[in-house]
Amino acid sequence: MTATATQELVEQVIEACPKFCEALTSEEVATFVKFTNLVEAEPNQVLADIGEVGEEFYLVLEGKIRLVNDEGGKEMDVGRIEAGCLAGEMSFFDRQPRSIRLRAGKKGTVRILTISRPMYKRLCVEHPYISVNLLEFVVMSLDKLIRNSSKDIASMYRQVAGVGYR
Repeated sequence: MTATATQELVEQVIEACPKFCEALTSEEVATFVKFTNLVEAEPNQVLADIGEVGEEFYLVLEGKIRLVNDEGGKEMDVGRIEAGCLAGEMSFFDRQPRSIRLRAGKKGTVRILTISRPMYKRLCVEHPYISVNLLEFVVMSLDKLIRNSSKDIASMYRQVAGVGYR
């Protein structure tokens, strides 16, 4: 990757992921980018499949990732990950098989940075400050997932049980 392309990528990371980058300098973001791979996924491309143990996770820079459940061969969208967010981090960290398929959005190219397990481990050893910021971003991502799931479950419960149910 040329120096200009790298600088443009760094600027895209800073713009797309302000929560991750807020405590990092541009040089630290550039260092982080060196530990990742840029992937441009075609519409509907499978990025990670059900049953796989995550050996990488993703930082979405552009586009959307669809979260897809597969019941008996019939896919159903159950959520989406927007630019600036992480995807696939749960299986990566807990080393359990994925329960959801990750697909690129239906329209346009999806640009993601992939963080592989070996590169994450190197990042932790060589640049602990950057890796701590990344880990805090992962925690915030999982917290958002839990909070949104809790709201969805509460809403579904109210619909099923009725608003006045005690």
